[in-house]
Amino acid sequence: MATRIHITQLRPGMRIEKLDCSWFATPFFRHRMAVTSMEQVEQLKACGVETLDISGELDTDPPATKEVIQEPSEAIDPSLVLTAPPEVTGIPFEEELPAAKLVYTAAKNVIEEAMLDVRMGRDINMDAVNQVVSEMADSVLRNPDALTSLSRLKHFDEYTFFHSVNTSLLALSLGRNLGIDEARLHQLGVGTLLHDIGKTKIPLEILNKPGKYEAHEFEIMKQHVMRGAEVLSGTTGLTDNYLKPALEHHERVDGTGYPYHRQKSELSQFGMMAAVVDIYDAITSDRCYHKAKPAHEALQFLYLISQKGHLEHTLVQRFIQIVGVYPVGSVVRLNTGEVAVVSRINRPTPLEPVVIVVKNAGNTIVSHPETVDLAQTEGPPRRLIVAVTDPVSTGINPTVYLDQEPS
Repeated sequence: MATRIHITQLRPGMRIEKLDCSWFATPFFRHRMAVTSMEQVEQLKACGVETLDISGELDTDPPATKEVIQEPSEAIDPSLVLTAPPEVTGIPFEEELPAAKLVYTAAKNVIEEAMLDVRMGRDINMDAVNQVVSEMADSVLRNPDALTSLSRLKHFDEYTFFHSVNTSLLALSLGRNLGIDEARLHQLGVGTLLHDIGKTKIPLEILNKPGKYEAHEFEIMKQHVMRGAEVLSGTTGLTDNYLKPALEHHERVDGTGYPYHRQKSELSQFGMMAAVVDIYDAITSDRCYHKAKPAHEALQFLYLISQKGHLEHTLVQRFIQIVGVYPVGSVVRLNTGEVAVVSRINRPTPLEPVVIVVKNAGNTIVSHPETVDLAQTEGPPRRLIVAVTDPVSTGINPTVYLDQEPS
């Protein structure tokens, strides 16, 4: 039984069944969720929520005496939003960002050269691959956020190269979060950087087709998995661990993927990790057959399909911790009416990232964008994110502002 209440009656420990507005207007992944803090209540108020349905009858006991019940099967695990695990950061974000940009560019050049070599029948320059992956891993170990923030970089005409780099750097960050040792982290980074190498064996007219594949074309495209595994298995020095991302990044833990329809018990950790980061980067990229989803929506999508059993749920949860509830590049609306671009996530307070305010409350572009750490702001009013907005509809290109951030 559900009970309709006013937002002022909402307390931690209550379970929300339905809100009076679209869930896309809120910073939360689903409306059916257990409330774990008054901060969540304030977020909903700031979004304009007035009435909502809760499970059961209204309990008027003081909230301090109530036990907070969390049900991650229905809502995003509250730990992802409020208590992300502590990160050991070697150096500050601002100090690492210049080095991260250099290694990102180097990695893009290395994978572009590797794919050209394979297409021309030459061996992959593994010395170059190993060197750049070592540099990427070092950057992630010094500060995981600097290199991860660059996954927003996309270029329509060079999708395959940027996608390979983004998949690798996101996998490295996920591996670091999971505590994978440096030797295996390197294997993961190399394997994910080369995970799409088999696309060099696909006819260009199919690979670059400006539209949705016909059934027979898709069957040809799917061959890139096996062709990639063949290339890597013939490359000197690459053991099975290096091959798993290429071979398994299109497998799903419920057996619905390809090429072997393997289930979770048959899949490697590297393969399941590659599947998560591959999907995330693919759906946040513009392709000829679909427009990029905003990062926030992409995370919602990952979370929902993991709930349905397609992806390993724990890995998706940890991935959300890495990229943040509001990933770098998200365009958000504040409770003040201002529009801002997320420039950095705050690990201790994921709901309060660092943002660049680009529009004032009157919806006018500001001449001097202001960088604000929402975790440090003081009111009244205290700035809060109330919604994630579409960059196109707001007329904001996040990259323009992020590239102007001091390095």
